[in-house]
Amino acid sequence: MAIELNFTIEGGDFSNAGKASSKIKKVLKQLNIEAKIIKKIVVAVYEAEVNVAAHAYSGNVKALVGENDVVVMVSDSGPGIENVELAMKEGYSTASKEVREMGFGAGMGLANIKRNTDELKIETKVGEGTTVTFSLNYS
Repeated sequence: MAIELNFTIEGGDFSNAGKASSKIKKVLKQLNIEAKIIKKIVVAVYEAEVNVAAHAYSGNVKALVGENDVVVMVSDSGPGIENVELAMKEGYSTASKEVREMGFGAGMGLANIKRNTDELKIETKVGEGTTVTFSLNYS
């Protein structure tokens, strides 16, 4: 039986970016998931949350915690990603000057998600939005 967790993210709301990852961390700790697995999934979720805050109008996080894995889907309404291959490169960022001045937008988000998960799938449509789905096995 999977546990489903859902969260909403507003574009530009950096003060609340991180709430979903914090709540997911709490649930994983309660389930006695190994600390290194928790850290990886929390890093990936946080990066996805910040990407929504930095680039989209709004978005949501859906996490499914199963017996052997965590699957997270982060969907947003935003500009989409014009070049996914380029966006995956560490240091590449389309974040605004304002976002960078707040300490975000260093171009590590998608690379950090990939580094901390077993599977990563990015579906994007320019002018409509992006869905990033990732999973981490812990069986």
